[in-house]
Amino acid sequence: MPGENLSRDEAQERAALLSVDGYEVSLDVRSAVGDTGGEPRTFRSVTTIRFRCADPGATSFADLVAPSVTAVSLNGRDLDPSEVFDGARIVLEDLAADNELVVDAQCAYSRTGEGLHRFVDPEDGEVYLYTQYEPADSRRVFANFEQPDLKAPFRFEVRAPEGWTVWSNGTGEQQDGVWRFAETKPISTYITAVVAGPYHYVTDTYERTFEDGTRLEIPLGAMCRKGLAPYFDADDVFLVTRQGLDFFHDHFDYPYPFGKYDQAFVPEYNLGAMENPGLVTFREEFIFRGKVTQASYERRANVVLHEMAHMWFGDLVTMVWWDDLWLKESFADFMGTFSMVEATRFTDGWITFANNRKSWAYRADQLPSTHPVTADIRDLQDAKLNFDGITYAKGASVLKQLVAYAGRDAFLEGARRYFKRNAYGNTRLGDLLSVLEETSGRDMAAWSRAWLQTAGVNSLTPRVVLDAEGRVGELAIVQEAPRSHPGLRPHRVAVGLYRRAAGGAVERYARAEVDVDGPRTVVGELAGAQAPELVLVNDEDLTYCKIRFDDTSLATLRARLGEVTDPLARALCWSALWNLTRDAILPARDFVDLVLRFAGRESDIGVLQMLHAWAGSALTHYAAPEWREEGGRLLADGAVRELKLAEPGSQHQLAWARFVATVASGEPELQLLRGLLEGTAKIDGLEVDQELRWAFLEPLAAHGVADASVLAAELARDDTASGKRHQVRCLAARPSAAVKAQAWASVVESEALSNALVEATIAGFSRPSQRELTAPYAEKYFAAIERVWAQRSIQIGMHVVSGLFPSLQDSPATLDATDAWLSAHEDAPPALRRLVLEARDDLARALRGQACDAAAAK
Repeated sequence: MPGENLSRDEAQERAALLSVDGYEVSLDVRSAVGDTGGEPRTFRSVTTIRFRCADPGATSFADLVAPSVTAVSLNGRDLDPSEVFDGARIVLEDLAADNELVVDAQCAYSRTGEGLHRFVDPEDGEVYLYTQYEPADSRRVFANFEQPDLKAPFRFEVRAPEGWTVWSNGTGEQQDGVWRFAETKPISTYITAVVAGPYHYVTDTYERTFEDGTRLEIPLGAMCRKGLAPYFDADDVFLVTRQGLDFFHDHFDYPYPFGKYDQAFVPEYNLGAMENPGLVTFREEFIFRGKVTQASYERRANVVLHEMAHMWFGDLVTMVWWDDLWLKESFADFMGTFSMVEATRFTDGWITFANNRKSWAYRADQLPSTHPVTADIRDLQDAKLNFDGITYAKGASVLKQLVAYAGRDAFLEGARRYFKRNAYGNTRLGDLLSVLEETSGRDMAAWSRAWLQTAGVNSLTPRVVLDAEGRVGELAIVQEAPRSHPGLRPHRVAVGLYRRAAGGAVERYARAEVDVDGPRTVVGELAGAQAPELVLVNDEDLTYCKIRFDDTSLATLRARLGEVTDPLARALCWSALWNLTRDAILPARDFVDLVLRFAGRESDIGVLQMLHAWAGSALTHYAAPEWREEGGRLLADGAVRELKLAEPGSQHQLAWARFVATVASGEPELQLLRGLLEGTAKIDGLEVDQELRWAFLEPLAAHGVADASVLAAELARDDTASGKRHQVRCLAARPSAAVKAQAWASVVESEALSNALVEATIAGFSRPSQRELTAPYAEKYFAAIERVWAQRSIQIGMHVVSGLFPSLQDSPATLDATDAWLSAHEDAPPALRRLVLEARDDLARALRGQACDAAAAK
């Protein structure tokens, strides 16, 4: 990997020297099918680049990661590939003012989801291809200048096997076995795309007539593997797509600029989705093979709209370098929820954002690797790791705060001006701030320094003093910052006062908005109000902060959390309690108790599923080891109880059934799962479809109830790509030393598994109930990770380094071993060290939580 790493300095030098007029890329992927005779499978890639050089006679380079180069021609002069190509770069000497580079290469199909990924469907043997490039993997498919600010138009042509269809960013036509695509607008290399194979394809149309009478018609398409066609609800995907296009046309005043709009749901995808203009790619798990809750449909809608927002924020206007990744990802994350709430049926999306999305940001912002929203990205490895909770969820939270600060109309007008001024160009932070200053009249430089250019999350705690009559004499908000990032920020917050109403419901009776600035802010508006039982700082979730509670409020939540009637307020309380648990302030057993007592009354299905995940994490990582067995029994008993109480056939019933599967460890719940699988047990309304069968089989495999023959029989029942992933995960979960050794070897010592099966194996390998079985691999982990990082692709390296870290060996000895590795490997690649540092921080946090939980028992 280091030889493939491009630094920011190199990119800046090349951008100052070169400007690109256009690409012609010809791919021959007929080799994707048929027998290769045992030879490595490659495809031919011929690229013609026309570009200018500001300093004739200078030397630069093009990017290409390929097994071999057949020929290189620069300005009609043949170059010796062995002299100019080193496996990652092609040296270009004595450049002219106007240049033409032609590169004929043999490129490798990918098994890791990076570059041109090749997938063979086990169900029918069909082969499917798709590309995934961000941040810098288009160079695995064609020669180019791999950096976002060297935009250019692209023309693609693809020779494909007979019977296949091929898609790219532009519209395409087939003639004489060759698919030729219309030239794109100027775009960056990383958002070009090709999808090819016998995909199931559905079409529709979006039409729009604007106020000036002009008419826009956008051909819509959606595709998936043939094996998933029976489950593909393309009508719902198209519904959300049309709603999103209406919303963005209403608010951006810039018509969708890329012609058609195809959406491809592809196998073994590393990401949620990718915003390739005209050809968005998604992970195929967004096609639901079984019954799922409404939260899954909401999540899919959010991702569809997130990627659509990128057509403007990211594709039309692109950041100069990855430092300003937030200019596309933060905006897309915010606009995804903003548009979803206002334009689709998912009107409670801000609840999900507050409870789910922001929890990702809070965790990331407390890691040692936290960084400002505008980050310092030195190279491509840094860029790869910065697709994180800061860039996405914190950035989106900050933009939500910006809308409250600058005003909705000013924010949207700023976006409109930004698009028109910078269309098909590249921008930096200042380009956006300047238009927002124009439209809002606010000092964006000060706002940016506070919110975009500093790291860390502040905590806001209410302090209430009652007067002689028992009313609020003074209510102040105390703001604190961690020692590592001591800056205090300005916050626009709503403060809500809650107390019991008739019938016992806990409801808000007073509210005030206030600008919090500095260590202590008095909320004068609330003086004289009735004494509150609960003070909710950041009511309505206007700002980005950790909420704390005064003693009275915390006591109210312990007793009556389920009676807080407003679902967003309740979600914010749950999120705050989880942060208290992670911060070793609230004992893990207390959080588990709250879930057991109140989660059954949670109306929002997304919040409920988040509570299930948090409860499992509390037990696995933050509970004192001596309480884990009792806590596990309590969670399992409570999950079974709520499953039986849930409304038959409801999504809550399904959520509780899945939670039972994640916490099942004792004989009663394992017998229940086995009975549900075999049909000897029944819960009214619960349909055990194929996806739920696999969910039930995993704990049975992990506890030795379902052996390899049972899993083989299940695969025969579901002999599909999805079934294979499930089976691999279940096989690796079995409680055997030999199983763990085989799983470890298949991931760490072999490259035979695809990215999806590597991920599945790692998920099965690490089971909370099998700490003793995986203990020997802690030492092996530290011995292997530097080699793995050097030899494998960065995606697989990330899977191994993060997924196999011995977090279940949660003892000071593991912490010491991690520190010893870090001390001995100060010169290791920064991206590798970052992953280890993050895992170390999670482990240290877990140990602090366990100490807090143990102290609660004394």
